[in-house]
Amino acid sequence: MIAVLPRAEVKAGRRGLTVPTGLAGLSLDAMASVSYGPEAIVLVLATAGGAGLGLTLPVTLAIAALLAVLVASYRQVIAAFPNGGGAYAVAKAHLGPRTGLAAAASLIVDYVLNVAVSIAAGVAALTSAFPALLPYTVWVCVAILAGITALNLLGITESARAFMAPTVVFVAGIGAVIVAGLVRSEPASVSAGTATVLDMRTVGVLLLLKAFSSGCAALTGVEAIANAVPSFAAPKVVRAQRAEVALGALLGAMLIGLAVLIEKFEVRPVDGTTVLSQLTEAALGHGIGYYIVQFATVLLLALAANTSYGGLPTLTKILADDNCLPHRFAVRSPREVYRYGVLTLAVAGGVLLVAANGKMNALVPLFAIGVFVGFTIAQVGMVRHWLLTRTAGWRWRLALNGFGAVLTCVAAIVTTAMKFTEGAWLIVLILPALVVGMERIRDTYGRIGAVRRSDEVPPPPRARDAVIVVPVSEVSDLSCEALSAALSIGKDVVAVHVCLPGESVKAFTKAWEAWHPDVRLVLLEDGDATVGGPVACYVRENFAGRRKVVVIAEVDPPVGWNRVLPSHRSDELERVLRRMNDTVVCHLRVQVG
Repeated sequence: MIAVLPRAEVKAGRRGLTVPTGLAGLSLDAMASVSYGPEAIVLVLATAGGAGLGLTLPVTLAIAALLAVLVASYRQVIAAFPNGGGAYAVAKAHLGPRTGLAAAASLIVDYVLNVAVSIAAGVAALTSAFPALLPYTVWVCVAILAGITALNLLGITESARAFMAPTVVFVAGIGAVIVAGLVRSEPASVSAGTATVLDMRTVGVLLLLKAFSSGCAALTGVEAIANAVPSFAAPKVVRAQRAEVALGALLGAMLIGLAVLIEKFEVRPVDGTTVLSQLTEAALGHGIGYYIVQFATVLLLALAANTSYGGLPTLTKILADDNCLPHRFAVRSPREVYRYGVLTLAVAGGVLLVAANGKMNALVPLFAIGVFVGFTIAQVGMVRHWLLTRTAGWRWRLALNGFGAVLTCVAAIVTTAMKFTEGAWLIVLILPALVVGMERIRDTYGRIGAVRRSDEVPPPPRARDAVIVVPVSEVSDLSCEALSAALSIGKDVVAVHVCLPGESVKAFTKAWEAWHPDVRLVLLEDGDATVGGPVACYVRENFAGRRKVVVIAEVDPPVGWNRVLPSHRSDELERVLRRMNDTVVCHLRVQVG
């Protein structure tokens, strides 16, 4: 998972993050990936039986080697971009706006997938401990998603220090599982369950590549620290680099340790039970230690999902400020929440969870593609950075980032090819669609800006001869309010009335003459069974060269279901009139007591 600047670390404290709090506040998704990364490898290799499972450790070592290259590369990103921003900042500075949008698109996809995968993995750990919940997997996933969303809409903030306890418990629990498992000569307990039915294959290069691409989901979150360098305490760059190395060391140790146990205890995929649950049971037995690790996993995965709620709304706010998303994504609610970003994340995550039936292994294959796209863009951008700056040691730094770019690009291609038929095609379509969509939004804002010409000093405003047109449907207090407002704006006021089918024009005229409001009345023939069409036609064909102001009065009903009661002809009228550049539409809303 790639982050931009989660709200957690912004609120972490005035003095900034330290290495431990930085790990707790920024690396939850990376830490939590050990709950589904090894399982993704096992699920692929198990198709080749015992021979395939015997290659779990070599595949994991290859992933750990790639992790080491990424950590070394991102230490350079931290030093070169101390203001944070990660792949988006690098691409925006050195690779052009379109590549920057590609990096942003990969971030958006990763945030959404992080929510879905983390919740699905957390529920999988929960149902492994309590199998009775298994039939309600989707409902539990949706309930957790709704709860996290509600908390974030309410503006519930957190501190990186608050994440320390569950992070320590989780890391200590995994460490205990690895140590206890290495010490044991045989499993303390064996999980009961039916083995997952798989299509048997032989060990080959394609199988190993598929296992590697699946396990690469464990590399999510490596870039998060590079994105949030400004939130660290001084010296920011040094602390962030140390946190990056610490993350790589912890994540690599946990992945390799679990891989050793998978081979030692010959763990296989079991329906309704995660690989981590089986390893915990084999190492610690089915006692209190087992439940502590499972609950710590569920909690950490929930917190990992919550980091997206801090990161995606912040990213969408940045993109909205850059005119790449609708500006409403940059608007904060009274609770200091970017609610449109939060709601968009919740809806997208919910769709994925329901579509995948709450199954973690159906979502994990989608995860690594966007991650490696961001990795590759960041490394290529850094290559260009060193070519331009040529600071001390630039050659070996360029070689490091270039090597990292090649590896992550190959990993992205392999992952896409191996997982294409398992849903990766969706990511292949979504990433360019997001880029194209953001480019179109930016172009539209560019055209709007050209009309506004906000970069120029406008001429002094001057009054123009104006006519005020007031559509009236009946002789009533509402019409009186509308005409009073119109007379307050200008002296030339015209009332227009559309004669709808079945209406008595004679009765309306008689009522108007009895009222005698001293305002000229124009009766319009109903041409298309609407009000908007005749009024717009009248305004368009008359008053050439004058400013037209249309005052629309309507009763504003109470909130709630009462909103459906009015005829909403005023909305129809406004839709037609707002297409006319020289016409101003004024709404007069009369509140119902």
